[in-house]
Amino acid sequence: MRTALTDLVGCRHPIVQTGMGYVAGARLAAATSAAGGLGIVAAATMTVAEMTGAIRSVRERTDAPFGVNIRSDAADAPERVEVMIREGVRVASFALAPRRELIARLKDAGVVTIPSVGARRHAEKVAAWGADAVIVQGGEGGGHTGPVPTTVLLPQVVDAVGIPVIAAGGFFDGRGLVAALAYGAAGVAMGTRFLLTADSPVPSEVKRAYLAAADTLVTTRVDGVPHRVLATPFIRSLERARLLRAVLNGARFRKVSGLSWAEMLREGRRMRHGRELTWAQVLQAANTPMLLRAAMVDGRADLGVMAAGQVVAVLDDLPSCAELIARIMAEAEAALKALPGG
Repeated sequence: MRTALTDLVGCRHPIVQTGMGYVAGARLAAATSAAGGLGIVAAATMTVAEMTGAIRSVRERTDAPFGVNIRSDAADAPERVEVMIREGVRVASFALAPRRELIARLKDAGVVTIPSVGARRHAEKVAAWGADAVIVQGGEGGGHTGPVPTTVLLPQVVDAVGIPVIAAGGFFDGRGLVAALAYGAAGVAMGTRFLLTADSPVPSEVKRAYLAAADTLVTTRVDGVPHRVLATPFIRSLERARLLRAVLNGARFRKVSGLSWAEMLREGRRMRHGRELTWAQVLQAANTPMLLRAAMVDGRADLGVMAAGQVVAVLDDLPSCAELIARIMAEAEAALKALPGG
């Protein structure tokens, strides 16, 4: 299936695996790209050296195009951009709108730049700055998310920008791909669906927790920003938390994170900068990266900070990336043929 996305990045199918921290490493990204989609390495949770190693590991596994996701607000973002350029990465992905100078540097080097946004105005801004495409995530998506559903946000952005738009939030099968194309998108991006594959490095006990999940909720108690996660007992306790409970949680999870109190408070202050966070949220925010790691890497499903899109409630298997992408494309073909005049 040829679309503006496949033409832009050189993948065979208009399917993107999103850059999920502690999940989308070299193994998952390579498996996705080898199967014809666009795999993205989540380097924001890696050191520069780890990121470089992950890029080279993907290269050893496949010669298909892939991307790397970094934080545009990281102090070492320019260094990471230079690594991507030097290592010949095809796509630069950003969870936050990248600075204008980062986009310019990447474009000068021939790297395709694809930021992720959750609002039309953000899409318009990065398009004006020279972004090559944009991933638009509706409120159904997992992790940090906005309030507008994909079915409302996607057509707004398609109409507002003149670059390829990739739809995210609520996609998991071929019918969804066809629907996104009908809205004018150039493809779909999926996180939760790729997290729940045989190629995902997430521990089996955590995958079982995802497959058994029936509900998600959007909370600001994790790090002060709306965050869609599995509705675990831990998350529900955070929803009821006050400062004292946050302090107790901070003490408990400081041991898991390995942070000192000084490091935790310093990280909390950094995350609080420019945001209206309570001190309870600050204490939790400082622990969030390591709590995510504890679940996604160490298998601590009891910690409960597990980002998930609403589609988690309808997922019940763990296909390989190759099986998943082949299935989605077959479903899309069948859906197109079933349309009047198809």
